[in-house]
Order: sequence, then structure tokens, then C-alpha cells
Amino acid sequence: MSISLRREIEQRIRNHDFFCEKELTMAVISGKYKVVIIWHLGHEGPLRYGEIYKLFPGISDRILTKQLRELEQDGIVGREVFPVVPPKVEYHLTELGSTLLPIVDEIWRWGKENMKYYHEKLMEMDKET
Repeated sequence: MSISLRREIEQRIRNHDFFCEKELTMAVISGKYKVVIIWHLGHEGPLRYGEIYKLFPGISDRILTKQLRELEQDGIVGREVFPVVPPKVEYHLTELGSTLLPIVDEIWRWGKENMKYYHEKLMEMDKET
């Protein structure tokens, strides 16, 4: 198994550009779809590309592929190719990726608990205009 890091993270580590560990965590999970991908892989098990694609209406193939590749390069997601025709590829959380699941669950929980607050604020703003 070859070990590699996403270039951005590798350079920041080599240059001592992370001022704290929180920055590393955010660099790994930052991206419009990464947290949701991690959540679904952690709670629904391995998923095929098409199954992940259906989770995000309007996403482009290019963006989803980029997010999955970055998660794979960072060691969070594994990709398994099955030798069948047509080709079958499944994505799953790695052991390292699984350690992010409690964090992602807390992000989900916070959003669930505070969605009503933001909806109410939006309604107040709409009334003012």
C-alpha cells in the first residue's frame, strides 16, 4: 500500500503552517460535501459512486470525484474496485475515517437542534423587508 498525502496538507505540515490541530481537522473535512459523505459512509456502510451521487442533487461529476479523491488521499475514505463487468467501485470509511464519525455526528446533531432557530431568523428577516 502506497502512502500519500494531499499536496495541500503535505505542504502545510512540512512548512509548519498548521498553528493548531483544529486546523488539520478542518483542512481534512472542509469541502461542501465531505462531512455529508463521511456521515453517509459511516451510517450506511459502503456505497457505490452512483449512490453517493444521488445524495447531492445538482452536484457535478467533477466536484463529487474531487471530494472523494481528496478524502481518499487524506486516508479518510477507501475505494474498492471489484473485477466485474461493468466495473463496480465502492467507497467506505477507513479506520482513520471512522474516528471522524463522532465529530460528524455532533455536527449533524447541532444542525438538527438549531435548524428551527435559523428558520425563525429567516422568517423575521423576510417580515422586515
